[in-house]
Amino acid sequence: MPGLPFLSPSTEEGVRRNEVMARILEYVRDNRTIKLPAFDPMLSRPSDRFALLSVGLESNDFSGLVDDYRYQFEGEEDLLHLIVTHRDGKPVSTAEGQAVAGFVLRGVPTALIWLRPGEYSQHFYFGHDDLVGNLILD
Repeated sequence: MPGLPFLSPSTEEGVRRNEVMARILEYVRDNRTIKLPAFDPMLSRPSDRFALLSVGLESNDFSGLVDDYRYQFEGEEDLLHLIVTHRDGKPVSTAEGQAVAGFVLRGVPTALIWLRPGEYSQHFYFGHDDLVGNLILD
């Protein structure tokens, strides 16, 4: 997406974003739970400081990459959770997390997204209805 701070998504990253978001829309419409991938203690992880830095390292139906960042979704009932981390386990600023969220959640008004900032991961929460009614897919 041109104009997003910090990001220069490749064509493949844009295609993956659309696949992930279309799948999430399908799950939301079918009222299915979006779960985090099962924890694999044998998986090589960049850091054991925080569990969520290891979530989504392996490719799964609800994760993707953009530039140097990973994103992972989970959700229950009426709320979705987007986790943004750095591929290398480095700190992620709030602005970097917001740029990734802006790429992934294009069309969803920022006023409807709640941010829970952290040092190594940024967390975004929003309602199912907000996503279904606003998300833009290419």
